[in-house]
Amino acid sequence: MSLIEKNRRVMTALVAVVAIAGGASWASIPLYDWFCRVTGYGGETARAEASASDILDRRIKIRFDASIERGMPWDFRPLEREIEVRIGETSLAYYEAVNPADVAVAGTASFNVYPFTAGNYFVKVDCFCFEHQVLQPGERVIMPVSFYVDPDIVNDQEAASASVITLSYTYHQTAVTADSHTTPQPTLQDSNLRDI
Repeated sequence: MSLIEKNRRVMTALVAVVAIAGGASWASIPLYDWFCRVTGYGGETARAEASASDILDRRIKIRFDASIERGMPWDFRPLEREIEVRIGETSLAYYEAVNPADVAVAGTASFNVYPFTAGNYFVKVDCFCFEHQVLQPGERVIMPVSFYVDPDIVNDQEAASASVITLSYTYHQTAVTADSHTTPQPTLQDSNLRDI
């Protein structure tokens, strides 16, 4: 075997390793997201089309957290830091986002729930985080999240002891696209917006 053939084999093997590593890297994000949705690992939440059928007397505190990735120009915060809800009761929380930049900025929210064992029982009915958002220069929006804590949490040995659940969002800047839209601002007549 000549030196050229050996070098060609080594080069082919290296290209194959790089291609496999690149493919695994590309696939890791959707696979991890799928894994978290299926298992609840990492505080991934559940989604529902409707409210829970049972509402328990037991109450649980829900804390709200907000952050932005480095370089994201928005100001982003929860309007209330903590509320107390009955397990199974559908509740609303609101986050505020402001774009102080001189240009339109798009963003997508990632989220998690802590403790992670409560992730499968924190159910979002509707959320601003389901959509890509665009804020125009100087625009301020109030964005709702409708949720409940699944009554089955009381039957889970690990999750049942949670007295506080923290819902965290991080906004990441994304490209402004033709199908991007701004979240409609809820009306100020909503009783949950009393202190805006």
